[in-house]
Amino acid sequence: MFYSKNTQAERYYSKRQVVSLTGSHLNRGKSMKIFVFLFPQFNFSAPKEEAYFKMLSEDELLACRMKETHLSIAPDMALRWGDSFEELLSHSDGVEVFTQFLRTQFSEENIEFWLACEEFKATESATKLQTKAKQIHAIFIDKEAPKEINIDHSTKVTIEKNILKPTRSCFDVAQNKIYSLMKRDCYPRFLTSDIYLTLTKRAGPPTMTRRRSRSFVFNERPEGTAAWL
Repeated sequence: MFYSKNTQAERYYSKRQVVSLTGSHLNRGKSMKIFVFLFPQFNFSAPKEEAYFKMLSEDELLACRMKETHLSIAPDMALRWGDSFEELLSHSDGVEVFTQFLRTQFSEENIEFWLACEEFKATESATKLQTKAKQIHAIFIDKEAPKEINIDHSTKVTIEKNILKPTRSCFDVAQNKIYSLMKRDCYPRFLTSDIYLTLTKRAGPPTMTRRRSRSFVFNERPEGTAAWL
């Protein structure tokens, strides 16, 4: 049963109604497969005590996929990525997860440009250096670039001059600016994202806080006072 909210991600379902729907017409295994096919975003991990549970958001769905595809990432390793941005980029898995996060923010061109510059600086052949310089400019710098990065006009002009006779440092200024942008803006948001938290929470179950019951309140009631409902 749907409850009208602003978006589909905010619609809630009754657990009892789900069980009734899937169990009364088909056998349990077959009905569950059909239900999962029809509602892939359904949150089956909601606590049993809750009357309703909601659809997963796109970010939460990606976080679940990341958890499934990165089972080799130890929780303590993921936690180390929170020490610094430099620590995150020093691990290949960290770079991959961070790239996945940036895709959800529609800003993956930043990390892709930074990585392209790192590879460019490791190039030894002068011929390959010129070829790669033109490729980086066409993909990330040119005004018609499919993954144009956000840098100022003067930096672009300087790059266009440098790539005529490219050196390993011709993209350094732009790379440093993009690095600072990611460290200042993207990295803090990454640390609070579902993608990152899903990996770090695998270190152990969340601490359960016991809800204060009415009986507990009554026990604290001073003797001689009337009970209230």
